[in-house]
Amino acid sequence: MFDIIRQLEERRARARAGGGKKRVDAQHERGKLSARERIDLLLDPDTFEEWDMFVEHRSTDFGMEKVTIPGDGVVTGYGTINGRTIFVYSQDFTVFGGSLSETHAEKICKIMDQAIKVGAPVIGLNDSGGARIQEGVSALAGYAEVFARNVVSSGVIPQISTIMGPCAGGAVYSPAVTDFTFMVKDTSYMFVTGPDVLKTVTHEEVTQEELGGALTHTIKSGVADLAFDNDVDAIEQLRRFVDFLPSNNREYPPNRPTDDPADRQEPSLDTLVPTNPNESYDVKELITKLVDEGDFFELKPAFAANIVTGFGRMEGATVGIIANQPKILAGCLDIDASVKAARFIRFCDCFNIPIIMLVDVPGFLPGTAQEYGGLIRHGAKLLYAFAEATVPKVTLITRKAYGGAYIVMGSKHLRGDVNMAWPSAEIAVMGAKGAVEIIFRADLDDEKKIAGREKDYQEQFANPFRMGARGYIDDVIMPHNTRWRIARSLRMLRNKKLENPWKKHGNIPL
Repeated sequence: MFDIIRQLEERRARARAGGGKKRVDAQHERGKLSARERIDLLLDPDTFEEWDMFVEHRSTDFGMEKVTIPGDGVVTGYGTINGRTIFVYSQDFTVFGGSLSETHAEKICKIMDQAIKVGAPVIGLNDSGGARIQEGVSALAGYAEVFARNVVSSGVIPQISTIMGPCAGGAVYSPAVTDFTFMVKDTSYMFVTGPDVLKTVTHEEVTQEELGGALTHTIKSGVADLAFDNDVDAIEQLRRFVDFLPSNNREYPPNRPTDDPADRQEPSLDTLVPTNPNESYDVKELITKLVDEGDFFELKPAFAANIVTGFGRMEGATVGIIANQPKILAGCLDIDASVKAARFIRFCDCFNIPIIMLVDVPGFLPGTAQEYGGLIRHGAKLLYAFAEATVPKVTLITRKAYGGAYIVMGSKHLRGDVNMAWPSAEIAVMGAKGAVEIIFRADLDDEKKIAGREKDYQEQFANPFRMGARGYIDDVIMPHNTRWRIARSLRMLRNKKLENPWKKHGNIPL
């Protein structure tokens, strides 16, 4: 017995050492934590239960049978974050460069299967050189097994990918399927085809950072939701983020007690919207004054910044917030904004998170680039996502709501539950100037008459009362009462029941 115990401890020590001190030191020199250090920071102290510590690869090609390291380049198991069960895998770059083998993939699949059974989120800490070349198609099959579980898990349990090193080739598609992807500045990158291959095939010369670094994917491509300064910052924010989410699609997010009164008034909101309709304001001021304790976790802040998405809380319960940002492109909807908002709405709907829409939108962004890029199809994604959602939906129009953009931004016609407006709201097919130039085209040469027509149009439509008369908005509220009115609406909607007709799945205009 003592000999077995000694062997056990030796094997555990070898597995915990990963690729050895020299490689762990090299990881630290790059500003990166080891796979196990990341898990220790992520999970509550002394809660990690590791699975498959002794698993080794089965490859016998290219002399691989002579090189085996327990764990095979990934640490897997489960623990808790703030007391809630979380499954996690952390790729170990010090072992075969974190490359994915057949057994490496089996370890990841094993915890994913268990996470679905028990209804717990999965967090992947990715740091891998890609498929293990020595294993050929077996490694590719391993990736496919992981992808299949990502798809089956989608909408059942939250899936989060945190890229903390390289993630290239086929490896990128698992994060792409998961619900949220976070990156670390300067040390993580994602791309399908690397710089060397690009140079050979297309003669493009680009660095890894330019091609697939954290800034590229949070600003240009929108592949990643956020980029953090370092591993420690990423993990701290990940712990905070998970608190906004439920464990699975049959539960509600955890309720966080707050001393912030639901009926708190904000007099400053009465002057937030400028009297000049062409002046902008920062909608994030409204959001932070609306949610509990000003705590707002924004997603994709640098990508499609003309729309703001993220999580906050109202009376302790998580809400998803989508808001037009007048500071960027006057709050217009474009291709990227439509897709960004649509995907966020679908996540909220999957996981029982009420949606709040804050609307100030002059329309869809005009231009050939948008039309050629498929603005019609992409804009329809937002329409589809909101109309399909069955969670509580509350919409507030703060200023402009014009044209088709009015419809897709949470209108009553797309099954919005509670729709309110500030006194500054304007709801119309388009702005007064454009409307008058179309309706009274014959009077265009008479500036005085056109100015009078424009004033008449504004008096008719530059207020919320015409909409109120038709029942398209439920009430006109004072801005300083916004938090209380939305909180009361969400209370009323807490037990909302709405089901869509049975179908295998809809056909969203992808």
